[in-house]
Amino acid sequence: MMAAWVRNSANIMINRFKSKMGSLGMTNFSSWSSSFTRTFPVVPASCAQNLRIPVGDFSNSPAHFRFCSYRFESGKAETLSDDGDANQVLDLPEGKVKFSYELSFISESAEERECCYRVLDENGKQILPSSYVEVSPELSVKMYSEMVMLQTMDNIFYEAQRQGRISFYVTTAGEEAINIASAAALAFDDIVLPQYREPGVLLWRGFTLQEFANQCFGNKADYGKGRQMPIHYGSNKHNYFTISSTIATQLPQAVGVAYSLKMDRKDACVVTYFGDGGTSEGDFHAALNFAAVTEAPVIFICRNNGWAISTPTSDQFRSDGVVVKGRAYGIRSIRVDGNDALAMYSAVSAAREMAVSEQRPILIEALTYRVGHHSTSDDSTKYRPVDEIERWKIERDPVTRFRKWIESNGWWSEKAEIEARNSARKQILHAIQEAEKVEKPPVADMFTDVYDCPPSNLLEQEKLLRETIKRHPQDYPSDVPV
Repeated sequence: MMAAWVRNSANIMINRFKSKMGSLGMTNFSSWSSSFTRTFPVVPASCAQNLRIPVGDFSNSPAHFRFCSYRFESGKAETLSDDGDANQVLDLPEGKVKFSYELSFISESAEERECCYRVLDENGKQILPSSYVEVSPELSVKMYSEMVMLQTMDNIFYEAQRQGRISFYVTTAGEEAINIASAAALAFDDIVLPQYREPGVLLWRGFTLQEFANQCFGNKADYGKGRQMPIHYGSNKHNYFTISSTIATQLPQAVGVAYSLKMDRKDACVVTYFGDGGTSEGDFHAALNFAAVTEAPVIFICRNNGWAISTPTSDQFRSDGVVVKGRAYGIRSIRVDGNDALAMYSAVSAAREMAVSEQRPILIEALTYRVGHHSTSDDSTKYRPVDEIERWKIERDPVTRFRKWIESNGWWSEKAEIEARNSARKQILHAIQEAEKVEKPPVADMFTDVYDCPPSNLLEQEKLLRETIKRHPQDYPSDVPV
């Protein structure tokens, strides 16, 4: 039986291989003429000017960018020259490789760094002749309003933690454009696997301020029943996977989710976020390779903010940032100014179009800076200069930059600014006050929702906990029902 199964499987694989590669015995180089087709030309050095990518082209896309990788077709090797002896090639299962008689190593880095795509300069003025996906006045105002809401929410929740009202918090200060602009470019059916600095994506999708407050205060209305740390949001209704503190574990998971969409022929993709520190994890490399091989419709968005808590990028890798890592795995990639909302929106829009229509992974490196501390448990002034933080906060703030652009178009005013910020503050303070009134989840919720029938060791743990609380009631929160 096993031998018959092996023979049948082998025949199926051979037939599939023949249908893609043609006759296995063919050695005529002309049969390889379409292999390793270069969809995009190499980005010229001139793109370094104004830190933008010059106009390129890809089929059926609303935006026209040059991306950093090539489209590999059927895993074949690049077209070989007809010059020389046909025996002077190495015929491998994945294609033919030409021999070289010179002892030459591939350089550890390119002569020039990869360009960074940008549309708006630091004063909010459009760089000409930049190309970007057009956004309507209504969408632009909504994007800015949500950036203001996110910024205000961060400030107030941070203050609440400092007052002892919540135990922990992480801000998105300096990275608001990555959050909101990327979210605006996605479809609601696209599935998001976040890290922990992307609450703006959930905000854009309709997660209410009350839901944010309930989670941070861990009350009975929290969907996680108070089991998670603050800022570990999640919502099935909004296609937003619950945040996990462990670094980069969401990346291979995202590829698996994307492959399931591919199998079901869904008109959607998966988007997963991570920081530069996540690229030092093995899960990052496994995920990129997994995505490339399965051609999964997943967009990897790296928020390269320069710091993995206190570890600078210079201590993490020697490569030209993160964008070049995509090419190593056969993934089309782009580097974007993460503080430019228009650039982020355009890049993610284009990436989504390719991921869905071409069924391929895309890597986006968004260059930004973490203006705030890593979390409320961190003091970043201990490992980086204060003047550096202030320079990014004042001169390169993504919210201010986008505001200047919509103001220059006549879509925003000082009056609208005051109203938006006052309204945001009132709404958030009200949500916090309401969240504090809701009782905490009962102790029993610590032991539910994992097993249908709790095992004996879990029952024993619950019993011991209750006995300990009775003996030492002063050491346990009085507002948690026993």
